[in-house]
Amino acid sequence: MDQSSRYTNLELQEEHLISGGNHVLTYYKMKPSPDHYSNPKSQKDYLAAAAHFAAESSTGTNVDVSTTDDFTKTVDAIVYAVNPEAEEMRIAYPIELFDRNITDGRAMIVSFLTLAIGNNQGMGDIAYAKMLDFYIPPKYLALFDGPSKGIADLWRVLGRPVVDGGFIVGTIIKPKLGLQAKPFADAAYDFWLGGDFIKNDEPQGNQVFAPMKATIPLVVDAMKRAQDKTGKAKLFSANITADDPFEIIARGEYILDAFGEFASHVAFLIDGYVGGPTAIATARRYFPNQFLHYHRAGHGAITSPSANRGYSAFVLSKMARLQGASGIHVGTMSYGKMEGDKSDKIIAFMIEQDRADGVVFRQDWLGMNPTTPIISGGMNALRVGGFFKNMGHSNVIMTAGGGSYGHIDGPVEGANSMRQAEQCWKQGADVFEFAKEHKAFARAFESFPKDADAIYPGWREKLGI
Repeated sequence: MDQSSRYTNLELQEEHLISGGNHVLTYYKMKPSPDHYSNPKSQKDYLAAAAHFAAESSTGTNVDVSTTDDFTKTVDAIVYAVNPEAEEMRIAYPIELFDRNITDGRAMIVSFLTLAIGNNQGMGDIAYAKMLDFYIPPKYLALFDGPSKGIADLWRVLGRPVVDGGFIVGTIIKPKLGLQAKPFADAAYDFWLGGDFIKNDEPQGNQVFAPMKATIPLVVDAMKRAQDKTGKAKLFSANITADDPFEIIARGEYILDAFGEFASHVAFLIDGYVGGPTAIATARRYFPNQFLHYHRAGHGAITSPSANRGYSAFVLSKMARLQGASGIHVGTMSYGKMEGDKSDKIIAFMIEQDRADGVVFRQDWLGMNPTTPIISGGMNALRVGGFFKNMGHSNVIMTAGGGSYGHIDGPVEGANSMRQAEQCWKQGADVFEFAKEHKAFARAFESFPKDADAIYPGWREKLGI
């Protein structure tokens, strides 16, 4: 059934929809199924598919129903722009469509996803559809939590300026699984003698060989000893992910009790993609005094550029800021081992700036706290300079596992090499001249020779190795 007469209006102007402030706008790559449409690239067939998509994600279905009344039509989702050749579609969703809490009237990402990434993804006449950007108007933006804490709070703990406090050198305890409680804590202590921030890797939690109630007290002791030895504050991001919100709360409360006076040194990690918005909202609202660390474990199943359904990593990160993530992993933008591209820096800009350009929409965050980009996945000192040159600043958390524990002189020098690499970039120094005066950075070339060959050809001769 062609519903384009009801669910499409190509006369609507995007600037008027934005200035009106009553619609969430979405941008998709969408392809109608050639099994259902004789010419999916034609305006007529593309609009018919787009209209069905909008109907299914709002007030309609695939047939006319007797229960539709005049009011129902005022909250239809409307397709307002299409480009069949480029497979582009834009839909305006009235904000009244989205579910609100009965307790406080707050908005939910669950409802946004239920409509905008709901049954429409599986309809037979849609070959694929992927959301690449969305826009939230001010009155709806005001209903989301946003972050309660940010990188400025971590800088404060570290004794740095709360504006442009700089690079937080972090790591992930390796191996990600298999260490018992004491070896885990020993590995944390070793890194903290040089670095700032340690995170649990995403599967670490309460394994039988490293139960949380045995591991956490040893980590607390390691942090205290490292702080005493170095005279500098240290940070730990503890994984509290669980299926059950009550388990999330129990883990968080236990960890805070164990860290005691150093509770402000603790972030809480939630695997936000697999745990879902409920896990993020539970941590954000129950522990508003902790930095909420959003890990994206599993997101590549739908956000990968090779996937043509679901939504992009950009959309995931933007939703994370709305939900209240203090920091989220944003990939390595082609500089590490993870899938990505240099242009992915727009993800970081969207979540850290108060006003930023997205893929197609410009979003004004109206003072909502920023979300910190967390960089992880195959990073080491040799890759740092290129990454920061692309980003344009180093006010991020970088968690280099192999880049720290894989350093030829151990994790302390691994951490120092990361810090020195950032200093080299900031100073605009010649890499080889800088390396001659900074041993940890110089030894990174020998630690990661494949990267050295690829990024700095001729390094052996220039460093006299």
